[in-house]
This record gives sequence, structure tokens and C-alpha cells, in this order.
Amino acid sequence: MSTNAPASFTPPSLLLCTIGLSLATFMQVLDTTIANVALPTIAGNLGVSSEQSTWVITSFAVSNAIALPLTGWLSRRFGEVKLFLWATLLFVLASFLCGISTSMPELVGFRALQGIVAGPLYPMSQTLLLAVYPPAKRGMALALLAMVTVVAPIVGPILGGWITDSYSWPWIFFINIPIGLFAAFIVRLQMAKRPVSTQQQPLDYVGLIALIIGVGALQVVLDKGNNLDWFESNFIVIGSLISLVALSVFVIWEMTDKHPIVNLRLFAYRNFRIGTLAMIGGYSAFFGVNLLLPQWLQTQMGYTATWAGLALAPIGILPVLMSPFVGKYAHTFDLRLLASLAFLAMGLSCFMRADFTNQVDFEHVAMVQLFMGIGVALFFMPTLSILLSDLPPHQIADGSGLATFLRTLGGSFAASLTTWIWIRRAEQHHAYLSENISTYDPNTRHALDALGGAGPQAYAQLEQTLNGQAYMMSTVDYFYMLGWLFAGLILLVWFARPPFAAKAGPAAGGGH
Repeated sequence: MSTNAPASFTPPSLLLCTIGLSLATFMQVLDTTIANVALPTIAGNLGVSSEQSTWVITSFAVSNAIALPLTGWLSRRFGEVKLFLWATLLFVLASFLCGISTSMPELVGFRALQGIVAGPLYPMSQTLLLAVYPPAKRGMALALLAMVTVVAPIVGPILGGWITDSYSWPWIFFINIPIGLFAAFIVRLQMAKRPVSTQQQPLDYVGLIALIIGVGALQVVLDKGNNLDWFESNFIVIGSLISLVALSVFVIWEMTDKHPIVNLRLFAYRNFRIGTLAMIGGYSAFFGVNLLLPQWLQTQMGYTATWAGLALAPIGILPVLMSPFVGKYAHTFDLRLLASLAFLAMGLSCFMRADFTNQVDFEHVAMVQLFMGIGVALFFMPTLSILLSDLPPHQIADGSGLATFLRTLGGSFAASLTTWIWIRRAEQHHAYLSENISTYDPNTRHALDALGGAGPQAYAQLEQTLNGQAYMMSTVDYFYMLGWLFAGLILLVWFARPPFAAKAGPAAGGGH
């Protein structure tokens, strides 16, 4: 995040400027969740499997994560307002291209472009808001931006479901066009006379290229591994080696370069290590829940995209209500306790989902989402404060940026792993259940008789029942795994050491 711009500037209308900056953030955060409920429809329309449709999510997340470390260099090179405007307009263009895509490779490519240009939007919105508000009101500005990042994930599934059912999936991308153009117009109007300060600074090309190759190859391995039978495939072996070599070069180079694109030396600080691991683990699990639930509800439970979105939405209600109080009073408590309560609530919600059956009703799904919202409300601010607590003041911005980069990357990898685990476990359960299916078995004959005999239609219905049970068992397995992951995170945060002094300011305002 750039800090070189002039500190004092008041736009003609602070309200309009705030609306424009907040709309851009809302648009970018909305796009991380709006496509989740549309994946089954996109997969059907473009003729790909559910597993392949996950690329719509992972391509955006990976490219967005890679773009984040570039934000500081770009803002210093071109100026914060210009970077914000170009990022917003290019996001609009990428959204249009996503909407007119006619194949999965096209859509994935344009989603990757969308993720790249979205990288600077949140950091620049935050920086510019803090720059135009007087010091006494900057806390309010950060609270407003945090509220936007909480509301957007609530609106995303509902809006995405409604658009998909009522119109068609391309409109989940086209909706960004008027929002983005309006936001860019307002900010350009309000910030046109803001003084610009730029500076030349070398770009870490070696680190950037190694990062792109390493992370890109790893993501391809994770996404393609299940289809290609993992290390039985030369493609996966070669991809894994490329990723390993590139990431090794990246780590070594970043630890020794004078101007690293990612400051890995921050991991020398204990609380930064613990807090970052806790944030990556918690966010990845949270991301996995929001990816798996709508797919399961639509493909196995018969929900429409709209109803799947409505079932997911309650997770954001309590964070909206609780966020102002958490921000105001969190530092009166031990932040490890608050983070533990967050992981406890999210872990218990996963164990509750592990009790789901194929007969679970909408109200039960929604209530568990509502309960998980307690954990979400208590998660982001305490973990961010813990990881920043032992960093020197001049490294707070780098620490916040690195944590955001790794959190976003973790969400991307979680999307691939979630889909792989879900499908793989379903295949294993299906094979186990099928072992007991035989025309000589009395239970099988009884089931076939109940379905109308031993004809092809009865066998097809029996196969459908087996598939439903296999995916239900796989879903239960996944949520048990997440429940125990959250239990481990409760223990992890207690390895952090107090005091956890509030590191308020631009860097600490990260939300979602």
C-alpha cells in the first residue's frame, strides 16, 4: 500500500467520494461469491463437469492473489487515483468478456484477467478513503469499508442465484458494468484535483516470474490431479517439479533481494507466523464451506440457485451486526480468546453439518449458517491484530499485504482441494455401497421390487439413490474434517504471545 501521496486533500463531496470507493470494493468482493451458486448452471451450459467448473473460482482467486503484491509498486509508479481508475475500468471490461464467453477455457481466461485487475481495488479503496477523511474520522471510514466487505458476501449468493434462475449466468458478470462505470465516474470527478506523487522503484521481476510460474503450476496440478490420476500421470509429475523448483527459487530470491515483491523475512516474527497460519487455515475452511454447500444443495438436494443462495446468506447477518462492537471492544479482551471463540463457533457449525442427512430442511441449513456467522464476526479482526502485533511500525503495511496475499492464495487452493476431496470420497463411498448390490441379495431384490422390478428404470433409480447417499456421506466426511481443523486452530492461536497492541491504521483495516 502506498504511503507516498499527499496526506491533505478534501474532495468536493466526501459522501460521493465514499460511495464511489465503497462501490468498487463492493463490486470486487461480490465477485468472489456471486459465481459460487451459479457453478452447476455454468457447468451444464458449457458442457463441463462440476470439478472443471471450479476453475471459474480458482482462476480468479489465484490471479487476484498474484496481483496483490504488485499493488504497492503500481501505486508508487502511477499514482493511487490513476491505478484505482484503471483497475476499475479494466475490471468492467473483464466482466463483459466473462459474460460473453462461450466455452470454459474462454471463461477461465477472462476470470483470470478479472482477478488480476481486481488486485488493486480493495487496497486502493482503503488508501484513498483514509487519505480523504480527517484523522479523527478514519476509524469510521475503516468501519464503513469493513461493513461493505461483510455485506457483499451476503448479497453475492442471493443475487447470483436470483440472476441465474431469472435470467442467465452471464448476467452475474454483466451486473458489474454499470456499478464499475458509476464508481469510476464518481471517483474521477471527486479526486481529479488530488495532487499526485509518484516515484521510480525497481520491480522484482525474478520474484514475480517465479511466483507466477510456481503458483500457476501448483494450481494446475491441484485442479487436474484427480482427473489424471495424480502421480501416475507424467503431466502431473512435471507440473509438480516445475512448481517445486519455481517456488524454491522464489523463496531463496525473496529472502536475499533488496526490494522483494513479497517480504518473507516477516516470518521471523513469532506472532506473524502464528497469526498468518491461523488466518490462512480459518479462511480456507470458510471458503471451502461456501463453495461446497451450494454445489451439494443444487446437485444433490434439488435446490435452485436462488434457494441455495438464500440458504447460504444467513452467514453474513451476525457479522454485520457484530462488526462495529468487535472493532470497538476487541482489545479489551485477550485476542487469542476471541480467535478461539471464532474457531469454536465455526468448528461447531461444521460438526452440525456433519449430522445432515438427505432429508435436512432449508431452515436447518440456514440456521447453521447463521450460527457460523458468530465465528466469522470474531475471526478477521483478532487474527489480523495478532499477526501484526509484533511487527515494527514500518513493516505493518508489508505484513498486512503479505497476510492478504497468502489468505487469498489459501482460498484458491482450498477451492481445488474441496472439490477433489468431495468427489474422491463420493467415489469411494459409491464403490463401497455398490459392493453389497447383487440380484442374489434379498435386500437388493426388495429394493428393486419397491422401484417396480428389475428393469433398466429400476436400476437407474437405484444408481441415483446410491449416488445421493455417496455424496451425502462425502459431505459429512468433509465437514468432520473441517471441524477438527478448526479445533487445531484453537490450539494454534495460543502459541502467540501477548501483548497484542492495536496496530490501527491503513494496514490494519483488512476485512474480507
